[in-house]
Amino acid sequence: GDALPLQRFPPSSNQPVPVSYPAACQPCRLPARPLLRPAKVCQAGDAYTREKFKPQPTRDLEKEKRRLQNILALGKEEVEDEVKQVFVRKKEEETAEPDRFEELMNEIQERREFLAEMEALGQGKKYQGIVLTEISQKLHEMEIIDKKRSEELRNIMTKACPVGNNSNLQD
Repeated sequence: GDALPLQRFPPSSNQPVPVSYPAACQPCRLPARPLLRPAKVCQAGDAYTREKFKPQPTRDLEKEKRRLQNILALGKEEVEDEVKQVFVRKKEEETAEPDRFEELMNEIQERREFLAEMEALGQGKKYQGIVLTEISQKLHEMEIIDKKRSEELRNIMTKACPVGNNSNLQD
């Protein structure tokens, strides 16, 4: 059961002694103990233990209960959530324009204040052209928004109170 000797000793002194080879050419030496562990050692460790399965809820249980209650009570699913979301989106779109108009007014005011500060510091001529150009661009954008609003109001007013079609009454 022991390992075999690496060198053979010659039976007689007449034979030459073998020359030892460098380490790269020598055959690999096997370890005294095998590298494999016995099964009992592996099972004693944590290699074969599994984590406990803990299921997580994949959906909102309260929402699911309400949905099933509506199906049993009314015979159909509730669709109000989608309608509310669409309604909220429309409100946000409607309030976007007045917010932009107010933003433009605030930006113009900020530029006027900046120009006043620069004039107080003696740098007014340096920034005057740039700031006045930006203010005129903001005013132009405000005019476009105002035209859109007035056109929408005219359309609403003509739909609510048609005035121009009185020629049929005179005939």
